[in-house]
Amino acid sequence: MSSERPPTIDPVAAARWHAGAPALSPWLHEEVARRMEERLQWIREAPQAWGDWDMVRGGLQGHALVSARYPKARSQIYESAAHCEAVAQQALAKPWWSPVRWSAASPQFGLPADASVQMLWANMALHTAADPQALITQWHRALGVDGYLMFSCLGPDTLRELHGVYAALGWPPAGHSFTDMHDWGDMLVHAGFAEPVMDMERITLTFATPERLVQELRELGCNLHPDRFPALRGRRWRETLYQALSDRLADPENAGQLALTFEIIYGHAFKPAPRVRVSSSSAVSLQDMRALLRQGGKER
Repeated sequence: MSSERPPTIDPVAAARWHAGAPALSPWLHEEVARRMEERLQWIREAPQAWGDWDMVRGGLQGHALVSARYPKARSQIYESAAHCEAVAQQALAKPWWSPVRWSAASPQFGLPADASVQMLWANMALHTAADPQALITQWHRALGVDGYLMFSCLGPDTLRELHGVYAALGWPPAGHSFTDMHDWGDMLVHAGFAEPVMDMERITLTFATPERLVQELRELGCNLHPDRFPALRGRRWRETLYQALSDRLADPENAGQLALTFEIIYGHAFKPAPRVRVSSSSAVSLQDMRALLRQGGKER
């Protein structure tokens, strides 16, 4: 089965956004990271090493929360966007005289080696991936046997109010379609994960003005739909948008604040020991063979 590419994501636009997205942690990402970190209380065994995938966009405060929960664990930070790596290093830099700088728990930077971490943390990254199946496979490869993945992303109900505004004005889609949590579960299983657990919640954000709303959306992402507006738009278009947002999104019960819905999906899954079926011709990767030897060759 080949990688499944979302039909409503333009891969060129997705790559451009990823390479130039603001090197900061949006408020919503930090809030989701805080809520996801609370779920770690149900994990009994602390990892010796954990990976933080795209930490800057995923949340610097969220990284600090996980680090505080696992103070003895080594963190491996990987920034897949080059312009975020320097920001990550500066954010985690310790003075040369600090004993933490030389401890085993000091953060490391770069792509995690295969089977090198026991927990992979990926906050609010998956919904903008042009090839999410390939990304999930990368996460699976970085985890050791019995390691686990913790991730979050946006779900289908996200920005439903904004989509309604665009539709009412006869404009192209306001953004690409977000994947349902059940489809994420299927992709996790296809990548080799076991026991995926998915849940979701809706968060409503309110804004005092349409200008502030649009500013927040620009920090969170951009329109990756292939059928989006093909050219630049002028001042009149922007004024029309602001007026439509004010007219359609104002909540009279909340002092006229403009409300937007965000559906947040949380995912959790384990990497099981590999299963090898012996046939007249079998091929086993070096990583899987090592895992089998550690397990005594027994299937799980």
